[in-house]
Amino acid sequence: MRIAMVGTGYVGLVSGACFSEFGWSVTCVDRDREKIARLEKGEIPIFEPGLGPLVEKGVADGRLKFTTNLTQAVAQANIVFIAVGTPSRRGDGHADLSHVFCAAREIAAAIKHYTVIVTKSTVPVGTSRKIAQLVREVAPKAEFDVVSNPEFLREGSAITDFMRPDRVVIGSDSARAVEAMKVLYRPLYLLETPVVVTSLESSELTKYAANAFLATKITFINQIADLAERVGADVQDVAKGIGLDGRIGRKFLHAGPGFGGSCLPKDLRALLNTADEAGAELTVIAAVAGANEARKADMARRILDACQGIKKPMIAVLGVAFKPGTDDMREAPSLEILPRLQQAGAKIRAFDPAAMAAAEPIMPGVHWCSDAYDAMQDADVVVLLTEWNEFRGLDLERARRLMRTPVMVDLRNVYTPAAIAAAGFKYTSIGRRSEDPAQKSSL
Repeated sequence: MRIAMVGTGYVGLVSGACFSEFGWSVTCVDRDREKIARLEKGEIPIFEPGLGPLVEKGVADGRLKFTTNLTQAVAQANIVFIAVGTPSRRGDGHADLSHVFCAAREIAAAIKHYTVIVTKSTVPVGTSRKIAQLVREVAPKAEFDVVSNPEFLREGSAITDFMRPDRVVIGSDSARAVEAMKVLYRPLYLLETPVVVTSLESSELTKYAANAFLATKITFINQIADLAERVGADVQDVAKGIGLDGRIGRKFLHAGPGFGGSCLPKDLRALLNTADEAGAELTVIAAVAGANEARKADMARRILDACQGIKKPMIAVLGVAFKPGTDDMREAPSLEILPRLQQAGAKIRAFDPAAMAAAEPIMPGVHWCSDAYDAMQDADVVVLLTEWNEFRGLDLERARRLMRTPVMVDLRNVYTPAAIAAAGFKYTSIGRRSEDPAQKSSL
């Protein structure tokens, strides 16, 4: 089976590399000549653990190729994936489908035999049928079917998510196309991976509903954390207590500064717009989106409160990517939090293991450091914003010597209040009582 993957962004490159590992012949297509040239040289344009070796292996084995020639790649393929970006459209929050429809037209013009056209991009309900309509308009005699096959990849663990997925969703009205997709995913059958076959509309909505539910869980536990602080409870104990209920589950119950990244914020906006157009009310999802935006301002306020009235505090920020394991800065909480700190007069020294190159052009005025300890030099407060593993075992004695005042704001609850207080730090976390070593010593 031959596959053409149109788009070599995060989804396209990961999916293409993983399909080649399954044993299929994959050609990844992109208009960006510079990106294709880099990929041909073995340079990976995104940070994703394990992706580099997987791409290298696919290329070395002759199963993975890169090209700017869409016409040739599609003409040779049995299955063509559309994996281009669908960012929020400026002004109204709708998903920008211009790249999707452009790809569909080019694919239509290149089809030479029966082809399954698959939407891998996250698209609003009804998009796959519009793609089918476009293809028929461009190539009335083309023999094809359209399938919706949404991705459920987490940045930082995308390879594992693809190779060992919770499920594979296939949306189509064609038995022939469904059978082709089942053959494509046959390597997962040994793992007994559930394959969910639905209509096009149900498949498209499944992707948005999944992300909306995950965003809701995050916002829910963040608001419970706020309550826990006020009543003397520990949100981590609460999260464990409810997460062990099989109906709820433990994942995505980690209190923090709010969600970001390339998927959840834009997908919520797109889902709300779809609901408006359909005349359906999604009041829960609207509240989630609003609460998440408000949370970023609240996090900045907490950090400034920890500065204890210092007019121009030096703040060390550890981690700026929206999550560990990625260099993705799209809608990262840091993009809202750090400017608010700067507007209040703070100076920022920051370090991130992977995202500084991406962050520097969009975060003016931040001094970028060589490591966590460099960032903490002469700082009044250290803020743990992204829970990279290397921040989980900081030398607190060394950190205390480097800083002007030993104050930590842990927005990811990496440390325990008692341990940080014992190290001589005044400590603020999320959903737990703050600890002040001065108060503990006076008891």
